[in-house]
Amino acid sequence: SVVYLQIEAEVQRRKQLVRQSVERRAIISKCYKPKHPEVYTLQDSFLAPDFLEIVRYCTSPGAHLQGLLGYLESFSDKRIYRLPVFTEEFCQTFVDELENFEQSDMPKGRPNTMNNYGVLLNELGMDEGFLTPLREQFLRPITALLYPELGGSCLDSHRAFVVKYSLHEDLDLSSHYDNAEVTLNVSLGKDFTEGNLYFGDFYQDPSPVPKYLEVEHMGAQGLLHRGGQIHGALPIGSGERWNLIVWMRSSLIRNHLCPMCNSKPQLVEAEGFGDGFTGTLEEDMPETVDVCALW
Repeated sequence: SVVYLQIEAEVQRRKQLVRQSVERRAIISKCYKPKHPEVYTLQDSFLAPDFLEIVRYCTSPGAHLQGLLGYLESFSDKRIYRLPVFTEEFCQTFVDELENFEQSDMPKGRPNTMNNYGVLLNELGMDEGFLTPLREQFLRPITALLYPELGGSCLDSHRAFVVKYSLHEDLDLSSHYDNAEVTLNVSLGKDFTEGNLYFGDFYQDPSPVPKYLEVEHMGAQGLLHRGGQIHGALPIGSGERWNLIVWMRSSLIRNHLCPMCNSKPQLVEAEGFGDGFTGTLEEDMPETVDVCALW
């Protein structure tokens, strides 16, 4: 049938994604000249003082959830939290670097089938020096208190990308949930109006008439939410908006059940973090990170 052929074509397309990404990263590493090379290595000075204070609290003896909530803005009972993350200066420099890359003739992979404009940050070489330390040293102490049942204390991989919304490109983002245990979404700028995020139910617990909660995006601030929370982005009214999205994964959680297909994952070897699953391959090879064969 036509539907079967479409599904088969999509499966084949996804199987090529890892190889194509590795090829693009090699070209970018060899040929791209960054405009702001300093943004590729995380520094404390990039981070908002209030964010560093939150991390200090979370890593202090006796830190607990109620104490942490005093530092965060909470939204309803959906376990969505707003917190400062970066300085305004860093956001401006980072967006300038991303625009420089966009204007280059380098090959570019796009974040997903719904976001046609944006940058896969692992292809830009930002995993090792920036994103992994951000997740391990700064975000994991926070998520350990907020989302313990989702592996918040053992988020051991990520997929990070930047999405761009503007009037003549992507305006909005339809309802979806993320291939992640916990998601961080940071508004990097630039000047824009409208374009609020909206949140519905947790995907495993839908209600017959879901109630949606609208949350405003604020510059240099981040929203933390469960990856399985159904959400989307309303259309922007004017200007241009760049968002950093970090999907954080816990192999301890997802090795038991793939969050996208709700089945025990079938693993295939992948480069880098893959989709955050781990498994021992044949002939007692060391543990590697793999990708769910269905996705």
